[in-house]
Amino acid sequence: MGTFVTGESRLLFSSAQVDYIRYWLHAMQLTKDLIPLPYSDCLLVESDLRGVSPVVYPDGGALRNSIKKIDKNNKRLKGSNPILTSRRELFERVRTFWAQKKGVWCALDFEAWEYEHKLITEFGWRLVGWNDGVEFHETGHFIVDEHQKYRNSKYVPEHRYDYDPDFGKSEILKKASFKTRILDFLQDLENYGPVFLVFHDNNQDIKYLRSEMIGAPLDGLSYVLPDAIPDAGLFVVDTSDLFAALEGTTTADRRALGRMCSLIQIPTRNLHNAGNDAYYTLEAMITMAGGDPVDIQREKRWPNRTSQGVKVDFKPHEEDSDFSDEEGLVKSW
Repeated sequence: MGTFVTGESRLLFSSAQVDYIRYWLHAMQLTKDLIPLPYSDCLLVESDLRGVSPVVYPDGGALRNSIKKIDKNNKRLKGSNPILTSRRELFERVRTFWAQKKGVWCALDFEAWEYEHKLITEFGWRLVGWNDGVEFHETGHFIVDEHQKYRNSKYVPEHRYDYDPDFGKSEILKKASFKTRILDFLQDLENYGPVFLVFHDNNQDIKYLRSEMIGAPLDGLSYVLPDAIPDAGLFVVDTSDLFAALEGTTTADRRALGRMCSLIQIPTRNLHNAGNDAYYTLEAMITMAGGDPVDIQREKRWPNRTSQGVKVDFKPHEEDSDFSDEEGLVKSW
């Protein structure tokens, strides 16, 4: 199932599936020659889609019924803002999954040197999960020893050594150990069922996970949550999308972590420390996912503040990115 930026969905075959079918038909002597590959205009790449998740149908009848439902949902999106519709659906699905207390929800964050974005300096995490119905928590913060000399200050504040003592203690690790510890940590998460990796604006952090310095195996990572909570799998949950649904915005702009936390009344300190950022990211997710449905929650948080549609009209001091010393800072890499 492929989901476009508009929120509309389409059933797709992977290029590997198409290739397999070609060879299978020829091997079974159902075609004299190999059927040619489809022309390139038929191909959708990852950049064309918001996400892709596998779907299995037991028979043709189930497939036909699914196609009808997909067409009906896509028609409903027409005439309304599809970006907002997609975000609202995500918000409610996250609420539903969170309420089932299953698997593990883990916020991750990386920091890098401002002059060389491939040079990772920190990694932080915070998780909440359930093991045989028993809730457990974990937090942590790693600093790369060899990269301690690379300091930020011009574009990003330097808070590498300001991990909140209420959350835990920082560990300084050699690069090899830094990589091994992260990979082992990610592998251990799979023991608890479905893994929901929580980010705030996930793009750069996922690049760090896939970078040569980490090399995390993320082949099965899905940006789309299934209809029902799965028994296993690796899924992305982005708090910037959740907040956009709550705020009712239809633009591609994303709130910075500090600004979002300020607007939903989560006090923060020493942002741009990877451990602190991960802690507040998960706190924001829990606050939104553990609350009321999106429209009720919006009205409770900001009563009578929607003059057009469902978009919240924030006051000037709430919109001012300079109102606090760090709340307006956005990672642009």
